[in-house]
Amino acid sequence: MDFKYKIINLAALAALAISISSCSKKEETKSESTDTTVATTTHTTGTTGARKEYYEVAPNVKLHVTDLGDGPVVVLIPGYPLSDESWEYQFHDLVKAGYRVVAITMRGFGKSDKPYGSYNYDQFATDIKSVLDQLDVKDATIGGHSMGGAIALHYVAKFNGAHIKKLALFAAAAPCHTKKADYPYPLFTKEQITQWVDLNNTDRPALLAAVGSQFTLNATSVNAGIGGWLYGLEMQSSAYAMEQALISLRDEDLRGDLPKIKVPTLIFNAKQDRLVAFALAEQLNKAIAGSRLVPFEKSGHALFIEEKEKFNTEFIKFLKE
Repeated sequence: MDFKYKIINLAALAALAISISSCSKKEETKSESTDTTVATTTHTTGTTGARKEYYEVAPNVKLHVTDLGDGPVVVLIPGYPLSDESWEYQFHDLVKAGYRVVAITMRGFGKSDKPYGSYNYDQFATDIKSVLDQLDVKDATIGGHSMGGAIALHYVAKFNGAHIKKLALFAAAAPCHTKKADYPYPLFTKEQITQWVDLNNTDRPALLAAVGSQFTLNATSVNAGIGGWLYGLEMQSSAYAMEQALISLRDEDLRGDLPKIKVPTLIFNAKQDRLVAFALAEQLNKAIAGSRLVPFEKSGHALFIEEKEKFNTEFIKFLKE
């Protein structure tokens, strides 16, 4: 009996082993099938080609770029001291309208690198050229707000419109931001901007509060949430970059660039802008041949947020012309 039971038990164990082996093979096959599916899915996702967020424009200097959508390229340069993310409420409409948006944060600001060195218009324009060379875009429209408008203007003049077929200036601090004996149109004196530089170096939040109090049409034209978001973007900036860029904003004079602008140019400016006078936009309009000035009635310097529907509609209309 014991011998029989042993034989039976051995047979049962053998059958169990075969069963386990079979199940194991099925699991392996299933696993391999699953792995193949995962690999195929991963490969398919990979072929869509994620776009770069950072572009090296000099040794140890990378700029943060938001690159969204497909179609004709629109390059956006933020104002002082904001980043590419400040164009959030333009991204949606531009992408829906069939454009590819490339927003570039200047060195020293936002998520871009913050090296010691030059923060003048020549440097900023050269950095933009490096990004556009690497992207190899053609016939793009470049637009800039405030100091970003001055930088965009200088880029087109300095590089003879390389990569660019149109220019848009949004409340541009151009051709200069300080009053001169022969050019009274800016709102501020050199001494006033120097006070901003000093405030940056002693109480940077106070500087942002001082400029912020003049950024909008009034205290309620931008809600507290949007205001806090913009303040957060500004505080990502390097204090050193903010100081040096303010000095450039105070001292640079781009009047010599104006005759070099040969591309169709759109100018936006609010009539009640307290940082860039409407009179300055009128002078740009006179000096840039064939340019068009669109006045904004219900905003201040933050026209791209305060009147974003009009801003986006008029900008897209210009892009389609």
